[in-house]
Amino acid sequence: MSKSESVFSPFGIYEVKDTLCLSLPNTEIKIERMGDNAFSYFRKDSEGNIVEKMIPSKSNELELEMAPIKPLNHPAKRTENIFLKFDKEIYLSENSAASIFVHCPIEIGFFLIHDSKRDPLDWVTCNPINSRFGLYGTPDTGTLCKYAEVSLATDFDDSIPYVEGVMKIIIENTLNVGHTVSKVVFPIVNNSLYYEDSKTIIDGIKVIMKKRAMVSIADIKINSLETNWTKSPTWETSTTNTNMEMGID
Repeated sequence: MSKSESVFSPFGIYEVKDTLCLSLPNTEIKIERMGDNAFSYFRKDSEGNIVEKMIPSKSNELELEMAPIKPLNHPAKRTENIFLKFDKEIYLSENSAASIFVHCPIEIGFFLIHDSKRDPLDWVTCNPINSRFGLYGTPDTGTLCKYAEVSLATDFDDSIPYVEGVMKIIIENTLNVGHTVSKVVFPIVNNSLYYEDSKTIIDGIKVIMKKRAMVSIADIKINSLETNWTKSPTWETSTTNTNMEMGID
C-alpha cells in the first residue's frame, strides 16, 4: 500500500472487544461496547450524514468483515444492471476478438460474522458524487442501470483503492463487419468480488457479438476468476441466470 492508502483501513476481518475505529475516504466508522453483549455502531461521512445502530451480541466480542461489494445500492437500489462507458473506443474487425481490463466502481459492505455466517450490517460508497443512474435504450422501454464512465486498466493490479476494482472483459466479434465498442451493459449481480488489502478485482465477462434473426445481439457470460485473493461475502441475492443478452456498442 502507498503512503496515502495506509491512512485508511484495509479490507478484512476485525475483532471488536471494546472499541474499533475504521477510516475510509470520506467516511469514518466507530464501534464501541455499550455493556454486556451489546455494541454501538456510528458512521459519519464527509457531508455530515450520520448513521447509528445498536448491535446486540451473544458474546462480549464482535467480529466484523469489511469488504468490497457490487455498486448497486447508492443513490438507491433500483437495478441489477451496470452501464460501463469506456473512455476509449475499441474497434474490432470482422471475426476478431479483444481482451481488455477496465475499472469498475465498487461500494463497501460491513458484515457481522457469527456461526460462520455473514449478515449485512451497513454499506458505504467512497465516491458518492459519481454514483448515478443511466438509461440504456429508449425512454419508454429502456433498461435502468448504474452508470459509470470508466477508464481502461493495465492489469488486475491497477485498481483504485476503495473506489474502483478491475474487471477483465473479452469481446468476440463473430459478425462479418467491423464494429466499434464504446460501452457494455450487463447484469452485475452474479459477478463475485475479491479483495487484498485495499484493492479489488471482479469476475470478468465474455461478450460474443453475433447475428440472430437478422438482428445483431450480444451474448454475455460470466468468467469466474481463479485467485488467492479473499472472496467478498454476498450482499445481494444472486440470480440463476448466468447467460445474458444485453448491450454493447
